[in-house]
Amino acid sequence: MKSLELRVPPVLQFTILGIVMYGVANVFPTFQFLVPGSTLLGVSLGIMGMIVASLGVAEFKKAQTTVDPRAPEDSASLVVCGVYQYSRNPMYLGIFFLLLGWALYLSHVFAFALLPLFIGYMNRFQIQPEERFMLQKFGDGYRLYLTQVRRWV
Repeated sequence: MKSLELRVPPVLQFTILGIVMYGVANVFPTFQFLVPGSTLLGVSLGIMGMIVASLGVAEFKKAQTTVDPRAPEDSASLVVCGVYQYSRNPMYLGIFFLLLGWALYLSHVFAFALLPLFIGYMNRFQIQPEERFMLQKFGDGYRLYLTQVRRWV
């Protein structure tokens, strides 16, 4: 399964999963549930996700390092400030919040059931390979960062 490592960009994963969530919600409408305020909460989580992801991108741009998730070897510097003090992967966390908001907006059981797939895929095929590259490139500095800041939150 190493062939999937760093191959599918997280934005494409988000798009595919969002479409699948929408499709499942429409094919199986009987599994939809109504929660008061789910639309407002879903939109709010989506906005929060965009903000968190954007803050992550901004820190990378400020450090003049790559935001291309397929090429962690191109990282010019180790970013540990700003939102990276709280999460090692705020861009991916932001995408997760967007998907969570979408699931809430859809108010569908299967939409929520698909969320662990995103986390599992990201951990195995995106984050772990990135972490290997970062350990090779930044050594003890990154090793220390791993002990101080959690992968997601």
